[in-house]
Amino acid sequence: MNQDIGNTLALPPLPATILSEEIFSQSAVEREMEPVRVLFLCTGNSCRSQMAEGLLRRVVSTPVVEVVSAGTDPKPVHPIAVLAMGEIGVDISAQQSKSLEPFREQEFDFAITLCDEAQRACPSFPGSARHLHWPITDPAAAEGSEAERRAVFRAVRNEISERIDGLLAGIFERLLEKTYEEQS
Repeated sequence: MNQDIGNTLALPPLPATILSEEIFSQSAVEREMEPVRVLFLCTGNSCRSQMAEGLLRRVVSTPVVEVVSAGTDPKPVHPIAVLAMGEIGVDISAQQSKSLEPFREQEFDFAITLCDEAQRACPSFPGSARHLHWPITDPAAAEGSEAERRAVFRAVRNEISERIDGLLAGIFERLLEKTYEEQS
C-alpha cells in the first residue's frame, strides 16, 4: 500500500474530516493513547528540520503526534528560517536547536532525515521506527542577495510542506495501528 518512490513517501491525500480536532486530539486524549512520535534530523538543526517540526505541529495536535527535531552538528536556528515560517503563520522563534544524542535511545514511529549526512549518521532506533529520507537542499548554504536567499528558504519550506502532506496518511495509519494494538 505505502510506497517509497524516489525517496518520497507516496501516500494518498487525506479527507479533511480525518484531520479534524475531534478525531486527532480529543479522542486521543480521552483514550490516553501514546502519540505517534516523529523525529526530523538534519546536520545543523537550524533550518530544514526546524521548519519540518513547525509545519507538522501546525497541522497535527500534540496529544496525537509528538514531533521533535535534532541535528548531528547543531547550530542556532537560522533567522531566515524563522522569517520564512512566519510568512505562513508558523512561529518557530521559540524552537531550540538540539543534538541527536539525547534521542538515540528513544523510540520513534518515523525518523526522517533531511540531508545525506544525517542519513549516514542516523542510528537505528529502538522499536519499529520507519526511516524516511527526504534529501532537501540546505537553505543555509544559499548565496546571493537577501531576497534571493529568502526565496531559497521559501522554496525549501514549500517542499517540506508538500512532503509533510504526504506523511499525514502514514501518521494516520500508524495512529490506527496504535489504537488497534491498545484494544488488543
